Amino acid sequence: MTGHAVRAARLFDGERLVDGGVLVLLDGCRITDVRRGWAQAPEGWPVREHPDGTLLPGLIDAHVHLCADAGPDALGRLAERPDADLDTVVEASLRAHLAAGVTTVRDLGDRRGAVLRWRAREVRDDLPTVVGSGAPITSVGGHCWWLGGEASGVDGIREAVRRQAAAGADLLKVMASGGVFTPGTDTTRPQFTDQELTAAVTQAHDFGLPVTAHAHALSAVEQALRVGVDGIEHCTCVTATGAQVPEELADRLATSGVAVCATLGTDPAVITPPEVVEMAARAGLSEAALRAAAATLHRAGVRLVAGSDAGLGPAKPHGILPETLVEYVASGIPATAALAAATSVGAEVCGLGRSKGRVRAGFDADLLVVHGDPTSDMTVLRRPLAVYVNGAIPAGTLPGNTI
Repeated sequence: MTGHAVRAARLFDGERLVDGGVLVLLDGCRITDVRRGWAQAPEGWPVREHPDGTLLPGLIDAHVHLCADAGPDALGRLAERPDADLDTVVEASLRAHLAAGVTTVRDLGDRRGAVLRWRAREVRDDLPTVVGSGAPITSVGGHCWWLGGEASGVDGIREAVRRQAAAGADLLKVMASGGVFTPGTDTTRPQFTDQELTAAVTQAHDFGLPVTAHAHALSAVEQALRVGVDGIEHCTCVTATGAQVPEELADRLATSGVAVCATLGTDPAVITPPEVVEMAARAGLSEAALRAAAATLHRAGVRLVAGSDAGLGPAKPHGILPETLVEYVASGIPATAALAAATSVGAEVCGLGRSKGRVRAGFDADLLVVHGDPTSDMTVLRRPLAVYVNGAIPAGTLPGNTI
């Protein structure tokens, strides 16, 4: 079957920007060649031209909640939401991500395995790839307990990990500290003992599953690093006196190789309700503190990945990842490093580093085209020109884009 090609003025290949023209050849769902300069396509191959565009790998959002509909208290309302509704919400969430140029998501907290079951039933080549954790493991009455992942004691936690592995989880998510949106939990303290968290990590690794830990508390970040988790979500380092990442801790995070997802990014058009601002302020989680934490982590050389926490509420709708990258740059992170966090680094953290996150022959043909140069103005990501999944532009993704 004859393939087709995409030509753009420049390429971000997952690591660096290449100027001076690029032609990417697509055959089926794979990239077959990447030709620099203004090369010609093979005879008979149609070419989609983007004379002032930048071609990138499809973006990867490494922290989403597909079951949550981004309405007020979206995670909390999942406690009462009928199971029959969840498939519709998951698909709508994925379409919103796709419209924003996101072609892979890592779901870090569904309700009782709903996303994993949807993925097992649906074979779709027109939606983003889904990497999923299932319900996060949490303490009894702990952060997001209503999602179905409560466990206590070493034996109980090992059994919870076995259930997640049997359900088809790609990784384990553990709530190492309390969270802002769960009344009665504490963002300044761990939820598990060292023995319990070690049991979770050891059991997950025995199944070949990486572990990422939700950790706001400084003590929970320290604990997660101590027991050998593979990733840390938020990493805000909250204490009773505020939130600040100690530089010495950042250095140890960098040396460990652990992946940190800072979960920045909100819709600038949405006014956050005062009660939410107040809850975050009580936990020391101001916008300035979050950006300062990301900057400290980057300066230390921590392995940063891009994830938005999409679905939590109106300020964090699905498809908000471009704002995550805008905020990374506003925090002082270089644009190429921010883009890598959402492409090549994101793919590696999701276990997809051999097939996604780079524009390279043999890789999946998941691509994004934007007008202008995101390394000089990251806001161009807000307006995708074209999004390719498995070598094609899904119908209805963007007006007038069909192949």
